[in-house]
Amino acid sequence: MAIFVVCPGCRTRFNVSDKFAGKSGPCPKCKTIIEIPKLTEQVVIHEPEQFASGGRTQAGKLATKPIARPTVHFHAVTAVAVIGAILVVAVGTFALGRASVFHDNLILQIVGLSLVTPALAAGGYHFLHSEDDLFPLQGQRLYLRSAMCALGYLLIWAGFVSMRGSWITPEIWTWVIFATPLFLLGGFIAYLTMDLDYGNGVLHFALFVLVTVLLRWAAGLGWVWDIPSEEMPLM
Repeated sequence: MAIFVVCPGCRTRFNVSDKFAGKSGPCPKCKTIIEIPKLTEQVVIHEPEQFASGGRTQAGKLATKPIARPTVHFHAVTAVAVIGAILVVAVGTFALGRASVFHDNLILQIVGLSLVTPALAAGGYHFLHSEDDLFPLQGQRLYLRSAMCALGYLLIWAGFVSMRGSWITPEIWTWVIFATPLFLLGGFIAYLTMDLDYGNGVLHFALFVLVTVLLRWAAGLGWVWDIPSEEMPLM
């Protein structure tokens, strides 16, 4: 077994026979005295193949097990069910809106939006979460996080409604000043509850706003930016 040494003078590298272990001798090039390390002082570097699969015991079995990565699979039946649910909600909201069921009925508006938002949060997560996420949300964890996210979104929407007509008026500058922070806050809530990066969190909240605005129109409540004069503050 050869011993690898480096001359401290000229930095030349040598392979020395193990019979010279523990002895000293001059470097063939610069004559600097080289101390050959003992065999017990050698650093043994194992071959990478021995650890490529996590290391093996003397019996040849894996010493460690790889981390199992759960994956979210696409199911056609689930996709059809989601699309069907969206159509039912949209058509149902439109039909009830034409019958003026939601008009001047704040409680029914809150209940309807509260039922839709958790499902919307879960659906948006499937589109926006990173494919490289080691532990994606699914099952009970996804339902719980979606409920928490939905609660945050509903509180933001309640804040928007309270400012609509008083602080937020048809003037564009009021929307830029008062509505923009709501989007930034919504992205932060998605970041905290749905484990999305902040950019995708803002998109997640934007999806909620888009669907809410469309459902509001379908319910016969008009577009959110059309503020009636009776809702405007007295000047």
